[in-house]
Amino acid sequence: MKITALRTYMQRVDVRPRLLVKVETDEGVSGWGEAYNHGPDHALIPVLEYMFQQIEGVDPRRVEYVVRRLLQEARFPPGAIGLAAIAAIDQALWDISGKAAGLPVYMLLGGNVRDRVPVYCGVYTAPDPPACRDLTQELHDRYGFTAFKLSPYRRDLYAGRWGNVVKEAADYFAQIRSIHPDEWEFAFEAHARIFEPRQAIQLGNALAPYDPLWFEEPIRPEYIPAWGHLRAQLQVPLATGESLFLPQDFLALLTAGGADIVQPDVCVVGGLAQMRRIATIAEAHYASVAPHNPMGPLATAVNVHFAAAHHGLKLVEYKPCETTWCPDPYLPVDGYLELRPDRPGWGVEIDESVLGADDYVRWERVLPIRPDGSTGYV
Repeated sequence: MKITALRTYMQRVDVRPRLLVKVETDEGVSGWGEAYNHGPDHALIPVLEYMFQQIEGVDPRRVEYVVRRLLQEARFPPGAIGLAAIAAIDQALWDISGKAAGLPVYMLLGGNVRDRVPVYCGVYTAPDPPACRDLTQELHDRYGFTAFKLSPYRRDLYAGRWGNVVKEAADYFAQIRSIHPDEWEFAFEAHARIFEPRQAIQLGNALAPYDPLWFEEPIRPEYIPAWGHLRAQLQVPLATGESLFLPQDFLALLTAGGADIVQPDVCVVGGLAQMRRIATIAEAHYASVAPHNPMGPLATAVNVHFAAAHHGLKLVEYKPCETTWCPDPYLPVDGYLELRPDRPGWGVEIDESVLGADDYVRWERVLPIRPDGSTGYV
């Protein structure tokens, strides 16, 4: 079996852009993968076309060889765009490998260690408590979710005193706790918008009396020692990793004692092969893995197979959404995604005829502006 073609499709999930990749072979078996959208999505296409030139004619089942070759081909570390492209190719090759063997991908990883995959729902905002209760109840009734991720921010971070941000976050969580079942879990994502670790410690510890599932990504990822300092003074579980790329990044983070839970993104770190290396490092440091996955049905399918085969899983992020190009997505039942042992590859179908229609949406993060005119953090 040989790789013969690579096709790219610019599409959307809800209001966010997505880039899908199809890899074809001379035996008619094809596979699908998804690249992360860091922003300049159109830059991914020439990178993918270049990478295809390096792997055309290679047996697609040699996933480790292909990933290693693409990682080493550029001589320098490939960075965000390069790793996103490698991730999409890696995923497509695993899909082909499973289909060629007539097995779900998790069986190629040593088999499943669990029968179903626990998920939490990404809400991402901080709705008023009554609205939050209505939303979470609706999601629970429909999908069985009992774990959710909210924002701790109830005001513009830059428009007033930090102590008020902290107080309002604590008051908000207290209200959220009081109107939900005691067994439900709530994580809080600070989205790397805090510059000073001292402020992150204040905010995280203000949430502590109400037992958050975790406190996520309060500061930027560049200076790893700050994460060790942060975790040492927090009274809540600290989660991070969506902005890290290489296994070595996660090794540095965990060596510094900088996280209780790591959150690699299979569309960011270079695919499933790299994801499994990161998970092994985490397990050696007694850190759980909660994959970052604010994506669509294809990335979710990939995460199902990773999670099925990795013992040290916490939860998988799930964003409820509907697409026309994936008619049979994994949908939560009682808060879990069920495995599909009779479906080879990723276990989902991609409707290429729908992908052919131009439904791409351009999206940019809104950069906050502080009162003095300087830029804030997102």
